Amino acid sequence: MSTEHQQYSTSNQMDAIREYAARRNMEIVTIYSDEGKSGLNIQGRESLGRMIADVQGKRVDYSCILVYDISRWGRFQDADESAHYEYTCRRAGIAVHYCAEQFENDGTPSSTIIKTVKRAMAGEYSRELSSKVFQGACRLIQLGFKQGGTAGFGLRRMLVDHTGQKKGLLKMGEHKSIQTDRVILVPGPDEEVEIVRWMYHLFVNENKNEGEIAKLLNERGVLTDFQRPWTRGTVHEVLTNEKYLGHNVYHRTSCKLKQKHVENPPEKWIRADNAFVGIIDSTLFLAAQEIILARSRKLTDEEMLEKLRGVLSKHGRISGILIDETEDLPSSSAFSHRFGSLVSAYRLIGYDPEIDYSFIEINRQIRKKYPEIIAEVLEKLRQMGSSVTIDEKTDLILVNEEWTVSIVLCRFQQTDAGTARWVIRLDEGLKPDITIAVRLDETNTGIRDYYLLPALDMTWGKLRMAEENGIYLDAYQFDTLDYFYGMAERCRVEEAA
Repeated sequence: MSTEHQQYSTSNQMDAIREYAARRNMEIVTIYSDEGKSGLNIQGRESLGRMIADVQGKRVDYSCILVYDISRWGRFQDADESAHYEYTCRRAGIAVHYCAEQFENDGTPSSTIIKTVKRAMAGEYSRELSSKVFQGACRLIQLGFKQGGTAGFGLRRMLVDHTGQKKGLLKMGEHKSIQTDRVILVPGPDEEVEIVRWMYHLFVNENKNEGEIAKLLNERGVLTDFQRPWTRGTVHEVLTNEKYLGHNVYHRTSCKLKQKHVENPPEKWIRADNAFVGIIDSTLFLAAQEIILARSRKLTDEEMLEKLRGVLSKHGRISGILIDETEDLPSSSAFSHRFGSLVSAYRLIGYDPEIDYSFIEINRQIRKKYPEIIAEVLEKLRQMGSSVTIDEKTDLILVNEEWTVSIVLCRFQQTDAGTARWVIRLDEGLKPDITIAVRLDETNTGIRDYYLLPALDMTWGKLRMAEENGIYLDAYQFDTLDYFYGMAERCRVEEAA
């Protein structure tokens, strides 16, 4: 159970399981329950892990397992994972019963099909919920509200109601309790605001570096907002965070659906400038950023990489935090600016952080390929005599002043089972008449095929596609865009006298 709501509270599940057991004259001898745990993966679900270990080790005194419904195994992004756990139990001779499902888990083709569909639906529920939560958070950011995290030294979180009226400051660790309430940032106590401005003054006007500023703060007995001594890294955070300008910036990092934590490129950040009352003048802030970038400009590429090797030699590993905490070293943002990304810098010194960053390179290739495809489609339409215009903000194409087209690129992905997958996200906000879904090949550099998806027939916001998808989707599949160009081509119509 990941929440206390609705039918998935553990007490409600237990009531349904007990009723099921009573109807079938079963005795419940052992209970496995994971309360307040996410079902996106098995990590942290101690009871489920213990049950699987008990079954595999034949340390059980029961002959069957009662599960509330199929989604209780988990809302795994790979539907085969929940099937694997059920199969592990059945292979050990332990039958699995679903107490709230409308079918018998008897191995018949119909029950197998229903289970497969429901496993996929369980994962899709989490994906859709994650997408909706993210879209909602982005909207609130653009409206000027803060989403999660602490305020930072010199700032405070102010609770406001749905009309924007201030209700009071939130202390560290406190959260809003009313759903319609929101949080904004406001200047903190005057003495903290003055200390932040003093830090910028020391850095810009007196040429003090972050380490020297941290030492001065600690000598004065000033603690961070977490009541800890200052370090080079915590000072650097104050000197580089745009919230001190009053800007609201979100999605600089992400960790969706319990996947790997990634740093997002600036073009993916969600921002609202001047959302709050700033406590640092923009000229002073920009001067600080120029100094930080200038530190790396003074060094050649090889000199920067040599300093990075020094960090690796000293600590045996490298991270953005270690870089920012090391004296006389350009900041992590400077390395990203010089080499394109931290990952690229790591590779140049032969360091592998044992994290698969290939998706970053793939995303970079896709971002480069997308405008090329747009330009190619526009050029072909114009050669045919079609009238085309494009909205530079949304890339929505208007053809012949009559219908709209959106182009989306679909990255090739491979499941743990080795099967191919593509995800097509239809732009429900723009509502194009036709979406051209460009499926990339297994290298994500070439084009595999195209899907011409008309809005009238598309009732989903997102499609998960495999090699073959049935007549309802594959009827829209084409190897080239010739059919699309034929739709846009003008032809003469004889007029009757």
